Amino acid sequence: MAKRLQGKVALISGAASGIGAACARAFVEEGARVVVADIARERGEHIASELLASTGEQCATFVPLDVTEASQWALAVEQAEQRFGGLHILVSCAGVCSMAGLLDENEAGWNHTVAVNQTGTWNGMRAAVPAMRRSGGGSIILISSIWGRVGTAGATAYQATKAAVVQLAKAAAAELASADIRANAILPGIIDTPFLAVLTPEQRAAITGTSLLGREGTPREIGLAATYLASDESSYVTGTELVIDGGYMTC
Repeated sequence: MAKRLQGKVALISGAASGIGAACARAFVEEGARVVVADIARERGEHIASELLASTGEQCATFVPLDVTEASQWALAVEQAEQRFGGLHILVSCAGVCSMAGLLDENEAGWNHTVAVNQTGTWNGMRAAVPAMRRSGGGSIILISSIWGRVGTAGATAYQATKAAVVQLAKAAAAELASADIRANAILPGIIDTPFLAVLTPEQRAAITGTSLLGREGTPREIGLAATYLASDESSYVTGTELVIDGGYMTC
């Protein structure tokens, strides 16, 4: 039986840890070849080596990537095409979070958050789409957040950029459908990753306690959802928001 992503090539930003690494693992399990892209070189190289060892095949490679630099995105896409022969999947996962509120955030913090979360995502799409066209189509998966859809006190810049990511997915879906390129956003809730270091234990417990399932999600649960959106199983899914939050927004 063919694997769900057999023959597909994926470029994943923020793939050195957390959700990005989980996506890389899940994709390789389903037969994809993966470009592990991250600003954290040592951790990224470790993930790529782990993937190679797990399959015994040339299924992964690492490229350094600062998502705020369009030229580095271009090199990452070039590596995907040269190493693996094309590009079919983009997962934009790299992100930063400041917990500063509306009046406490400073201009430098605001600009950095926008540069990474919003402009970095846009940079990746601009670089990847021409390669996807050359490959005959593809799937763009943008990692947003429940805080891109519901508001909370604090984290003003983060919430604003994650809302923008949702709209980037919708705009791309409308623009790229004729090229057989789909674009969707995943909105994770509280997921047990190093990213949660910005929250206090009390904040984590409060958010988790108000979800229907009463627990934090795992990176693998997001990786499996991304696998669905990357595969042909979701061929009729574009422009949507896939909320994975244990029922938090239902309460």
